[in-house]
Amino acid sequence: MSINEIQDEIIDEFSLFGDWMGKYEYIIDLGKKLPLIEEQYKDEKHLIKGCQSKVWLHAEKQNNHISFTADSDAIITKGIIALLIRVLSGQKADDIAQADLYFIDQIGLKEHLSQTRSNGLVSMVKQMKMYGLAFDAKS
Repeated sequence: MSINEIQDEIIDEFSLFGDWMGKYEYIIDLGKKLPLIEEQYKDEKHLIKGCQSKVWLHAEKQNNHISFTADSDAIITKGIIALLIRVLSGQKADDIAQADLYFIDQIGLKEHLSQTRSNGLVSMVKQMKMYGLAFDAKS
């Protein structure tokens, strides 16, 4: 699936919820299902700067596609990174670097986060795109 197809799928899923309590529960559930990052990557090098909570992100290139794993010490943040991984993991480096992540605004995520969590979301997106740029430059 393309990045936009996955985003459209997420927008459809979030439209099923009548209120933000249901959406938060869904985000938390996504975080619980996130495949955990290997312990060796839970270090300073993989820590995303700018997040209120601790978020570790690892990326590797496999067959011309980038694969992400992550973890966080905060349950909502873990769900947010799970959403981002769902959209961007398994995509080509250039597609990740150029991605317009419109689903964030369309589901109302940014406006329902505290300022610090919203800043953290921006930092997560920026870091994932930086991995895309770095792997694309190596190609």
